[in-house]
Amino acid sequence: MFSYRHAFHAGNHADVLKHAILISIVKYMTEKPVPLTVIDTHAGAGLYRMDSELSAISAEAQEGIQLILAQPHLAKSKLITEYLGLLHDFNPSPKSKLYPGSPFIVQHLLNDFDKLKLFELHPTDTRLLEQHVAQLKVARQVAVLRADGFEGMKKFLPPAQRRALVVMDPSYEIKTDYSKVLVSIQDALKRFATGTYLVWYPLIARAEAHDLPKRLKTMAQQSKRDWLHVSLIVKSSKFTALPSELLDGGKQKRPGLPGSGVFVINPPYTLKAELQEAMPELVSLLGQDPHAQFHLEGS
Repeated sequence: MFSYRHAFHAGNHADVLKHAILISIVKYMTEKPVPLTVIDTHAGAGLYRMDSELSAISAEAQEGIQLILAQPHLAKSKLITEYLGLLHDFNPSPKSKLYPGSPFIVQHLLNDFDKLKLFELHPTDTRLLEQHVAQLKVARQVAVLRADGFEGMKKFLPPAQRRALVVMDPSYEIKTDYSKVLVSIQDALKRFATGTYLVWYPLIARAEAHDLPKRLKTMAQQSKRDWLHVSLIVKSSKFTALPSELLDGGKQKRPGLPGSGVFVINPPYTLKAELQEAMPELVSLLGQDPHAQFHLEGS
């Protein structure tokens, strides 16, 4: 169960979509001078190097953030420019190669009185997460918990100030993650119906992945909550080569994840318009073949 390491995938096209949306939500929710609790159920190591050995093995950042950084003049939408702005905060020097995961993105945007709960089970990533967070010297604000986020988040809902964002993005390498997401969100809505819930999932040829957003939609509608669902496909699931100039010696690489989706329950009212502006831009920036497309729906 500990085979998955997000370091292999940091900065890929799925991260671009997920993190751009996350930044928009956190920025909106931190505008009010009322404490916010953010819960990340699968935090990972929190901070990654795009020039690390693990990142080089998969080279997934080359079909994600690196494609955008190679043509920043094409990034004009608010969602993407704010995403790039945050990355620049972590990489003020052109030589910097840091990629912030969800924990560091969220902490960077929080007010001093907000709280962040980080769950991670992988022993190596938990240790790295603890080390990375310790460097921030924010022990009062950020808690690192080596525990199952699906179960652990329950004790923090509802929060005392009745304001919370839950970020749920398991690896889904274990098939039961799909059902655990659904059970956890259903339970969370019973505990705290007005919380904001962000669920990321991969677009793969598996019935559970296909059914997940449909069941989340039904759940949101039954609970009479607003919702948004966006998906981004960057290429066919068949073999697709990356631009040769982005690969060492023009070598081709095996195909990876063709796309991913994000489902948000109780989204900020501003998010849909931002996605309508940004998604065509992401297709243009990240699309690798004629199959590249996006889908956006919501209440």
